[in-house]
Amino acid sequence: MRPTLLLSLALALLLPSAAAAYPWPVKPFDRQHPIRGFFGDPRTVFAAGVDDNGIAGPGSFSFHQGVDVAAPDGTPVYAIADGRIRYMGAATVDIVVGPTLTFQYFHVVTVVGEGQRVFARQTVIGYVQAPFGHVHISEIRNGHAVNPLQRGHLTPYADTTKPTVASILVENGNGVVEDPASICGRIQIVADAFDTPPMRVPGKFNGLPVAPALVSWGITHNSHVVVPTKVAADFRHRLPPNRRFWDVYARGSYQNDTRFGDQQFASTPGRYLFLLAQRLDTRHLRNGAYTIHVRATDIRGNTSTAMRTFSVDNSDTTCAASLASSRAPAPPVSLGQP
Repeated sequence: MRPTLLLSLALALLLPSAAAAYPWPVKPFDRQHPIRGFFGDPRTVFAAGVDDNGIAGPGSFSFHQGVDVAAPDGTPVYAIADGRIRYMGAATVDIVVGPTLTFQYFHVVTVVGEGQRVFARQTVIGYVQAPFGHVHISEIRNGHAVNPLQRGHLTPYADTTKPTVASILVENGNGVVEDPASICGRIQIVADAFDTPPMRVPGKFNGLPVAPALVSWGITHNSHVVVPTKVAADFRHRLPPNRRFWDVYARGSYQNDTRFGDQQFASTPGRYLFLLAQRLDTRHLRNGAYTIHVRATDIRGNTSTAMRTFSVDNSDTTCAASLASSRAPAPPVSLGQP
């Protein structure tokens, strides 16, 4: 085969990933900026206040459908791809690149018009809207939001921090089992896990958590696999539909800077509880010690693990009866802002 043909084939193989890459929406375009909101983060607005047990009630619950790039209010925001503007409403605008690709901008005071042609790195879309202190970018491919932090998308991006599995909770209908030394009946297993942004975020969001890209788990008994590895949350590429919010996150979860009723809890870190098992019936297990293994991984493969042991004792029928009740249903879900 001729060298020129070999070169053409090699370039053709590289083009799909290269074509997907795009720069940061604020200057400098080719330098990484702080991100204060990750793809898949919980977005929670509870209808009732904390004192009214709002955390167990209805509200607006959704997965974060992009990334929040931190930038001072008033910072110029640029096109990250060539395309045409589609105006979506106050402080929201799309760049339509083609029939299968759109970029959405939120929290931008726009200075472009409907149908206007824009060019990557050249056209100012608008300015970061006060008081948000960030621009939200969503990448929509074939009608689905995809993770902008995948390799070959938002570039450059590097991350060497590891997620944290803070705790593994074993719960029943009466709440958390503080000392799971004698478990029987149906249980719910929850992992408190979060990631840390790779760059320091300025302002009130400094030090607040973000979601890992992948949370998985399994159970062993005497080194034998009882529950093979299962995925609790996978935000590496796409998101589950918002109607499945409470299938991924467990009750008790809330976002950074969350709202309960009329009260905004500014600068308060969120709590990201991932639902591993909702109604695991330990009466189907042999008596003895079991170990829950949880793994949290970020978009660059940095990983942390944690373990927790619990003991099954099905001989106590009273215990089995008390723990067998199912938990109350999760709060109703209404679709929230991306």
